Amino acid sequence: MTILRHTPKGEIQERSALVINPAKTCQPIGAMYAALGIHGCLPHSHGSQGCCSYHRSTLTRHYKDPVMASTSSFTEGTAVFGGQANLLTALQTIFSVYDPKVVAIHTTCLSETIGDDVPQIAKKAKEEGKVPEGKVVFHANTPSYTGTHVTGYANMVQSMVKYLTQSTDETSEHAAILPGWVEPSDMREIKRIVSLLGVEYVMFPDTDGVFDAPMTGKHVFYPKGGAKLEDIARGGDAKHSFALGHVATTAASEELTKLHKVPGTVVDLPIGIAATDRFIEAMRAVYGFEVPESLNDERGKLVDLLSDMEQYLWGRKVAIFGDPDQLIALTEFLGTMGMVVRHIVTGTESKYIEARLKEVNPEANIKVGGDMFHLHQLMKNEPVDLLIGNTYGKYMARDEDVPFLRSGFPILDRQGHQHFPTVGYMGGIRLVEQILTLIMDRIDRDVEEHKLELQM
Repeated sequence: MTILRHTPKGEIQERSALVINPAKTCQPIGAMYAALGIHGCLPHSHGSQGCCSYHRSTLTRHYKDPVMASTSSFTEGTAVFGGQANLLTALQTIFSVYDPKVVAIHTTCLSETIGDDVPQIAKKAKEEGKVPEGKVVFHANTPSYTGTHVTGYANMVQSMVKYLTQSTDETSEHAAILPGWVEPSDMREIKRIVSLLGVEYVMFPDTDGVFDAPMTGKHVFYPKGGAKLEDIARGGDAKHSFALGHVATTAASEELTKLHKVPGTVVDLPIGIAATDRFIEAMRAVYGFEVPESLNDERGKLVDLLSDMEQYLWGRKVAIFGDPDQLIALTEFLGTMGMVVRHIVTGTESKYIEARLKEVNPEANIKVGGDMFHLHQLMKNEPVDLLIGNTYGKYMARDEDVPFLRSGFPILDRQGHQHFPTVGYMGGIRLVEQILTLIMDRIDRDVEEHKLELQM
């Protein structure tokens, strides 16, 4: 907090070699999260114990559930001679002790720098009988020195398509749903919406029932949730794929088209009215269904809430930071509410992101590949009425005395995000409710005593 008070106001200098409080974390965390969206999967970190511990602890702190993963346990010697022996031993131990259905290997900085050929090592493990018959091992390259947790997620989902999907050349009507990095609650809501539309589907990854599993009094190493291998395999026979979130899912959608000639549509995450409309319309263009009355009613309830409470939202200035796919949809939805998004910062670099954000909100100060220090400077130069982002934004919110909505990853000091969706129309209602509560609480706090209203 003391350091933040030294953030200068005024001219913002461009920095190319210095990052202050990054607005991102590393690729393997995203890869681990995606891998845990497969039923019976044990993620494996091909690197040091410290890397795996950090990735597990970050996910555990966000979800307040234990995260299971294994590691190749690199040492100084491994850094010199390579990690093949460690990975071979690890795979033998994993299957004999923990008996997963599938092991998803992701690389780290060290194994990438060494240049370990993970597919060759996995093949050798199978030839030597270290991988039992019927078990699956696949990998994704996720070096931490490039990209972010979002690109790590994207790389792992692309590898799922590459290694696990199959094509039987049979005609099928089901859809393949490729969700971006969203909460288990959001994946559950996406499945509910698609079911209401009457479309048969397979969805992967799927962390519903994994990171929000019930307490039963017994430890379950592999929760009952997650996409099953046989369902993922059916992705190759899908009539069409729908990828939600351009940064997190485009590569997987393109891989599905390349390998199995499955046509695909990439849409924004269905957060808010317009983005959810586009997702449903994209599916209707392929399947030709009539939108059920129950979904139209949900949409109408969200519209009604916005029209009832517009006076508290209109013209409020907002600063947001976080993952690019969420920022694109959130920026659009906040505009629908009548709010003014002034500052947008994401740590993930992409020319597409910058162009898309400018398309959604050409007036905002947008920084792609930026950091929290940059955002704080923007907020000092032009104060806002609301800050939206992950838990690390709480320090800036306190320093600037701004209401703060926790959104994205990681959320370390609040609960509920894994249980209550923010996608779809019902998720939009929750978002509006959260924002209204923050703004109206601030009005109650600051208003003169004789103007304090019972009913607002």
